Amino acid sequence: MAEKEPQEGNYDNMVKMMEDLNRDLEKLLEEMEKLTVQAAWMAYEMVVIRTNPDLANSMSHLEEAFLSCKEEMDKKWQEVPSEPEGEEQKKE
Repeated sequence: MAEKEPQEGNYDNMVKMMEDLNRDLEKLLEEMEKLTVQAAWMAYEMVVIRTNPDLANSMSHLEEAFLSCKEEMDKKWQEVPSEPEGEEQKKE
């Protein structure tokens, strides 16, 4: 009878190992699905850009305009005082 206990322990270990393996495989499958979707979108975008080169130029121009605008907003934000002058006088 003492011999059955280690066998049960081995069985429990095997069940846990299989569950862990199953969970790991599911995670890997999910990651592969995400990568597949990303690859499909990249391929789609490449086809669109190749069939319409003006789109790539427009996107480049839009990106430049966005970065320029963002830079100006950052400059303006730094110029804004952290607290209005009127409120400082009210506290005193």
